[in-house]
Amino acid sequence: MSQYPRDKAIIALSDGTVEHGFAIGKKGTTGGELCFNTSMVGYQEIFTDPSYYGQLMMMTYPHIGNYGTMSRDDEARKVMISGLIVRSFSWEHSNPQADGNLQEYLERNEVVGISGIDTRKLVRHIRSKGVMNAVISSTELDEDKLVEKAQNWDDMVGLELATQVTREEPGTAHSDGPFKVAVFDYGIKQSIIDNFVERGCTLRIFPAKGDYIDELKQWNPDGFFFSNGPGDPDATSEYALEVVNYAKSTGKPLFGICLGHQLMALSEGIATKKMFVGHRGANHPVKNKETGLVEITTQNHGFAVDEDDLDEEKVEVTHINLNDDTIEGLRFKNFPGMSVQYHPEASPGPHDSRYLFDQFIDMIKEGKQEPA
Repeated sequence: MSQYPRDKAIIALSDGTVEHGFAIGKKGTTGGELCFNTSMVGYQEIFTDPSYYGQLMMMTYPHIGNYGTMSRDDEARKVMISGLIVRSFSWEHSNPQADGNLQEYLERNEVVGISGIDTRKLVRHIRSKGVMNAVISSTELDEDKLVEKAQNWDDMVGLELATQVTREEPGTAHSDGPFKVAVFDYGIKQSIIDNFVERGCTLRIFPAKGDYIDELKQWNPDGFFFSNGPGDPDATSEYALEVVNYAKSTGKPLFGICLGHQLMALSEGIATKKMFVGHRGANHPVKNKETGLVEITTQNHGFAVDEDDLDEEKVEVTHINLNDDTIEGLRFKNFPGMSVQYHPEASPGPHDSRYLFDQFIDMIKEGKQEPA
């Protein structure tokens, strides 16, 4: 077996915790909010999920890179995480379908990372102390300087990040079906687009921020979708609520996922909150209160709708997280709308929740007065 580089690297947390390991990816320094994902597979889909923009990703599964990378698995045009932390890094891969190895992929996308870290220890630390900022470096090895840098890193609360990951101009995803859906891209994943197109929806996809009301009126969509994305929903709402409120005024069906779910709640005056740790993984149990069934879901969020600020005259809770009873889904009473906190497209993850796309299509059919 060939000898791989063992260049030193350090991860320093804002509370003074420091761990030493070995450099992977690009040489350099990076920082962000330190979070962890419990998925056993799908690391490439996780790395390219725009909802992770501005965050350091720590994978709890110990072996990362085993099956290399494939361009078809990208959820966005580039890697979105700020940095990567793993226990054991695979420089070689055993998948004959792969385009290349993970090291090449990280270098090409300019991602700084660290391996050889006791991720179990660090995850337990985060779960007990709460989410915090951290810095990874393979070029600066002074612990005190790195801790100070982590302490000075921008906090996620108050950060507006959707405009950093959205598209620059409106675009269209065509289908042969009869439905038209206006989509607002706060960091939309490709698999969400694919799920709509597969169900006969032609999408007109708009950037997160801009004046598109006239174009929306002219295009006359059958429904509106508000996507996932990074950052603080309160900060995003400063510009996003205008189009959410316009969509509500049309009487057409609305559907929101993750950040879109939070924005729809905010449009009804229901607050959001920063979570102590957040939910990130592909194994979270969620109960559908309408059917009584439990779904195993894919999750990626550090903010949530505040259950203490619910108004039962405006919303009905449709889904709850069975780990901590947080809100996972809402149905709106003052307009035809539904939203979920988790990711029903499930890339990566189980497909238990893809029926939600079908439910939205049923709402569109009802609005068009077509037979279901």
